[in-house]
Amino acid sequence: MSDVPKTKGPASYFPSIEKTYGQPIAHWKAIVRAAMPTKHMELVQVLKQQGLGHGHANAIVAHTLAEDATG
Repeated sequence: MSDVPKTKGPASYFPSIEKTYGQPIAHWKAIVRAAMPTKHMELVQVLKQQGLGHGHANAIVAHTLAEDATG
């Protein structure tokens, strides 16, 4: 059994997002942060306009907002 804990929540999508869209998560988070402050779903729309699917965009926005809220 592996000692590495399984990633849960929005971050569990990150490997797939990087593979599918060819950009690191930091790239997408920078786009989200550049569009702040605005509502969650408006930030999702910003990423969808960049070509991301809804679920992937939502995961990045949720993770970025949570990360920024905790510092």
